[in-house]
Amino acid sequence: MKYLRAEQIEQFRQEGYLSPLTAMSPSEALGYRARLEASEREFGALKIGGLGSKSHLLFPWVDELARHPRVLDAIEDLIGEDILIYTLTLWLKGAHDGAFVDWHQDASYFGLEPKEQVTAWIALSTSSEQSGCVRVIPGSHRSGIHRHSIREGVGNHMLPRRQAVDTTIDESSAVRMPLQAGQFSLHHTLAIHGSEPNRSDDRRLGVGISYIPTRCRFTGKTRLTGMLVRGTDRFGHFDHERRPARDCDAIEYHAAVMKNYFGSKKELNLANAE
Repeated sequence: MKYLRAEQIEQFRQEGYLSPLTAMSPSEALGYRARLEASEREFGALKIGGLGSKSHLLFPWVDELARHPRVLDAIEDLIGEDILIYTLTLWLKGAHDGAFVDWHQDASYFGLEPKEQVTAWIALSTSSEQSGCVRVIPGSHRSGIHRHSIREGVGNHMLPRRQAVDTTIDESSAVRMPLQAGQFSLHHTLAIHGSEPNRSDDRRLGVGISYIPTRCRFTGKTRLTGMLVRGTDRFGHFDHERRPARDCDAIEYHAAVMKNYFGSKKELNLANAE
């Protein structure tokens, strides 16, 4: 074990999440926030589906953050030493922003087998109950994939496909995962989770990184890419992504990767979503 204690690993196995864990000091996180906001000033909004998705291919600061040794040590304790980034998303909510994420499971639209993907959610600002921190249903990862539907007319849904579980959620069982800047949480690919709007006076800035062991494969026909961030890849299920040298020096490469990635979702059925 490099980071997590035995009882934390057992909690993850039983409950499907861990929080809070510490990656860096608040001042270090503030430095990453400054770099994020500098990127916004120079390149515009970092939106999901655009520059806010797979941003580790565009910005050295995101690539650096995704390789943070404490985060990777925690991931290694859960899935082993050979680690790929499957995808990465900047989850940015403005002050008093109505944006939210409905209850869902990552596995319903990731199309990976075995289902061993783990998301690290790294806070670059305070992520509190008031600002709409991530919520999770403990133990929900042990009940398999739930049916999902595409939600229309439900306001500012942050997920590109607006998916949500059809299962009635007992929200009284939900656990909120508040984080201070520099802390991170972990959740299992089958854990039902979501987040509420930001009702605070500050932005809620987080980076969600979906890590997989290299033994995972995409179940669709499209060949996808992944970023090797630790260990070796003895399986070759993914083409390896290139690290950026400078901000947005690989716009065309990023666009091609994103087109391939989002296009592959059409091969999946969102766990029988209609």
